[in-house]
Amino acid sequence: MTAVAVVFDLGDVLIRWRPQDAVAAGLGEDEAAKFLAADDLDFRAYNHLQDLGRSFADAEAELGRTHPQWQQHAVTYREHFPLSLSPIEANVALLRDLYDAGVPLYALTNWSAELFPQALDRFDFLGLFRDIVVSGAEGVAKPDPAVFELLQQRIGLPLTDCVFVDDSERNVEAAAAAGLDAIRFTPGTDLRLELRRRGLPA
Repeated sequence: MTAVAVVFDLGDVLIRWRPQDAVAAGLGEDEAAKFLAADDLDFRAYNHLQDLGRSFADAEAELGRTHPQWQQHAVTYREHFPLSLSPIEANVALLRDLYDAGVPLYALTNWSAELFPQALDRFDFLGLFRDIVVSGAEGVAKPDPAVFELLQQRIGLPLTDCVFVDDSERNVEAAAAAGLDAIRFTPGTDLRLELRRRGLPA
């Protein structure tokens, strides 16, 4: 069956995310590497709580109590956040082609509600989406099944009519369980070919 719409994840699908670049901008590459490889702090788990709606003020205050040696690193990441982002040009070109062909496009992203406006200001292609579900604004994030229920309510289409693209294996598995035709994007994925196979004008 030909898919009707495409739902994109943003981070590491359309927008490359390198938190080390943000931290290094303020503290240097060595400190960035130490912070992101720390045995006593899982940066991605820390960041995910902001993706669920926690404020950076609360997050950084908590680090000051529990991991004071990393507090400034976290503050530097936030302050230099735009430097962590860059477009994945091939996929952005594909997105534009789908838009030009009239394919309904949506996004479902795990992203802090505080920092997402910086991406909107920087990347014009985010304006091609009919709707973007931002986890931090909703208080629910992938791979929670509830976020896919929210997606269905927002887009007004059966999830079985949609192709979903994400870089995370857990998120792809959760999307497939919710009824989406889910594709995991990795650097070796020919995303155009995958969408053509689903009858889309890619």
